[in-house]
Amino acid sequence: MAKKNPPTKKRISKSVSSSQQAKGPTKLKRMSQRTKAFLSRRPHRTLRRTRRRDYVRSLQLPGYIAFTFYVIATLRHRWRTMLTLTAVFVIITGLLVGIASQDIYQMLTQTLQETSTNIFTGGWGEISKAGLLFVAIASGNIGTDMTEAQQIYAILLFLMLWLSTVWLLRAQLAGKAPRFRDALYNAGSPIVPTLLVAIAFIVQLVPAALAIVAYNAALSTNFLTNGVVAMAFFLVLLTLCLLSLYWVTSTFIALVVVTLPGMYPWQALRTAGDMVIGRRVRILFRLLWMAFIVAVTWALVMLPVILFTSWLQATFVWSANIPIIPLALLIMGTTSSVFIASYVYLLYRKIVDDDASPA
Repeated sequence: MAKKNPPTKKRISKSVSSSQQAKGPTKLKRMSQRTKAFLSRRPHRTLRRTRRRDYVRSLQLPGYIAFTFYVIATLRHRWRTMLTLTAVFVIITGLLVGIASQDIYQMLTQTLQETSTNIFTGGWGEISKAGLLFVAIASGNIGTDMTEAQQIYAILLFLMLWLSTVWLLRAQLAGKAPRFRDALYNAGSPIVPTLLVAIAFIVQLVPAALAIVAYNAALSTNFLTNGVVAMAFFLVLLTLCLLSLYWVTSTFIALVVVTLPGMYPWQALRTAGDMVIGRRVRILFRLLWMAFIVAVTWALVMLPVILFTSWLQATFVWSANIPIIPLALLIMGTTSSVFIASYVYLLYRKIVDDDASPA
């Protein structure tokens, strides 16, 4: 009986290479392929000029005001469902997280009345007082210290509100007739990937937060007395704020991309980054316009509410215990969240409709 020849080195190397081919490319080769694909999608290079023809991408959008009315009209089309969504989350948030402090608001009102008796008089004086109260409210001075459980509830409720709004709009634009119950049952599946993208969003705001902390520290230590030092300091702060704005522009879009079925957080961030290349400044201006609209709406709604509350408390003393302002803040916060989610999602749809190649 003939003996089998022992395997030589050549045969072993052939078998190893064939097994590697069967398993697919190695990890190093996969990394190289991903790097090449990334560079092909992002033609910009560090310290190298990119010509305008190589980075400008089309983005056909309505005007700022026209797009805002488009968002409002889309919400109004299913206003019952959106109103139910807002009302339910207002109630749940009030029960689980709580509302602002009525006692702190009363203290602010009394302090303002005692210190500004000789400053603000007449009708314009009342409007000026309401404006100062609005600034104090917007700064969060009447908020209560939330427990750890309340903070977790607040984060989860905001994510669910965001996901439910996006789910309802996606179903509505697909020609369906979505109901709030369906959104509540089906929208929460990507909550973990959305939470991870939201954490990335918060991390990207760290440079801006450092700029604010450094500015407050400089004010308290008289660091800005020298003009040259102050100019250089403000340039550094501006750079940090612009860096955060540069990052979060694509992350806003990623918060919508991550809601797609089977989408991973890092994949959503990468896809959103590809979508905003060559369009980042225009998308950033749209997001800043959204923030401006929300701020103006808050002022137009809360100032009359503050004036009405002041008149009501001056006329009926017993009404001082009714938390009108805290309830108005809760309703406005929930409504603003629905509008922001709708605005970002519809902006994402407009970007997707314009299928220009990456620039």
